[in-house]
Amino acid sequence: MENRLQNKVLLLTGAGGGIGRAIAETLARQQMKIILFGGNNLENLEKTRAAAAGYTGVEVLPGDLTDPDFLTAGIEKAAAVFGGIDVLINNAGVAQSTPFENVTAAEFDRIMNINFKVPFFLTQQAIGHLKHSDYATIINIASVVGHAGYPLQSVYTASKHALMGFTKSIAREYFRDKIRVHAICPGGVYTDMVKISRPDLSPEGMIQPEDIASIVLFLLQHRGNAVIDEILVHRVNKEPFSV
Repeated sequence: MENRLQNKVLLLTGAGGGIGRAIAETLARQQMKIILFGGNNLENLEKTRAAAAGYTGVEVLPGDLTDPDFLTAGIEKAAAVFGGIDVLINNAGVAQSTPFENVTAAEFDRIMNINFKVPFFLTQQAIGHLKHSDYATIINIASVVGHAGYPLQSVYTASKHALMGFTKSIAREYFRDKIRVHAICPGGVYTDMVKISRPDLSPEGMIQPEDIASIVLFLLQHRGNAVIDEILVHRVNKEPFSV
């Protein structure tokens, strides 16, 4: 079977661990070229690079995703590394567990910036490069809270609703440009972020990062005229929950 992903270029945020690392490893096995974009935890980014580099070319471009100058210069640098961008996966995100009455303006801005503003403007910077690809795909890692609300997560929920609205809009806007846009909306995935925010939870029966990576691979391998707008990912026989 032909490997349609070989040598395609992936730009991936939130690659320091969890879902991002699982995606990088999974797509590296398909011999995609990978750029780990943004983030300042170099130790974690290097761990992801090392995990994926045995299969393909991997570059690390660290930086502050909330800095507009980094997005502008970083995208041009990223596109030059392997000669273009074919796939953008907006995975970087932060969680919240704060009573509504205690939410500060600083916390509001931090969560909205990373979970919504960053993917919005990163996609805007990348879209010109994606238009030149014959395999252009954008995947936004959203959440079940893009459809529902959970206590103590008012800002997180708002940010994921915004991300979902953005995804639906650009999916229609760029369909005729042959750019496919998807959202994956997981329930609780057992990542380091969950371990910190929900220490009461056990990994047993939870969605694993590799499960999300498998869905990403499916979307990319089955790219066609039929478009999957979004995928809701629930735990087996359990109610979904957010982090």
